[in-house]
Amino acid sequence: MENVLKNAQSSDEPIIGSWLAIGHPEVAEMMALLDYEFIVIDREHTPISLETLENVLRAVENTTSSTESLVRVPSSDPTDLKRTLDLGPAGIMVPMVETASEAESIVEATRFPPNGRRGIGIHRAANYSLELDAYVETAGEEVTRYVQIETERGLRNVDAIAAVDGIDGLFIGPADLSASLGAFGTVNDSTFTDAVDRIVQSARNADISVGTLAISESDRETRLNWDIDFLVAGVDSVHLLNGSKDALRQCRSVSKSEK
Repeated sequence: MENVLKNAQSSDEPIIGSWLAIGHPEVAEMMALLDYEFIVIDREHTPISLETLENVLRAVENTTSSTESLVRVPSSDPTDLKRTLDLGPAGIMVPMVETASEAESIVEATRFPPNGRRGIGIHRAANYSLELDAYVETAGEEVTRYVQIETERGLRNVDAIAAVDGIDGLFIGPADLSASLGAFGTVNDSTFTDAVDRIVQSARNADISVGTLAISESDRETRLNWDIDFLVAGVDSVHLLNGSKDALRQCRSVSKSEK
């Protein structure tokens, strides 16, 4: 396993991914065929079920690309973490992490005994038990664990969160973090930019990766200058919406000009 996500901080340039909110394997397959280095599959704010997730993961893996799948889980619930990892993604991303103890619990729930308390299953990640021994031996270190820093409390504790053994990366949640700091949508506000600098520095001190999401072209340019290691360069539903709006605008403009 290449583990691009786990070692993003070692890359010379930021690795680039896309965000999957539309829970259809064809969408995931298209993103992988474009050679994004990773795809974030969102289960926090979408109706994507575990059954759908399994087929989305298959779609990505059945392309010729090396695209990795990172699943944004709904919460740090140990049962959901276990069931998600049993499907075999490269890693998980947990929202709204606010303390080091939460981060420690996430690591514990995603490592097998004796180093954790993840239950051993014989599902897809272990090739349906055909490679169970090897999977149990290696999964604890191969699974990528990202946590989202998107609240004022999480920001206060970011140094301790980043220092937790087994946490591989910090994700700056621009919308929620700016809202928590009383500056929703004003990401050029010094309160927000200072928070970004602090999160990036915490990641550097802990030698783990740090990244964020950017939806618009201008945001992508700005955030690539945040000294980040990975960037989610857009959301599938937003790409669809913007493309549809542009097509409609063009058609209506041409129709009016020809009258």
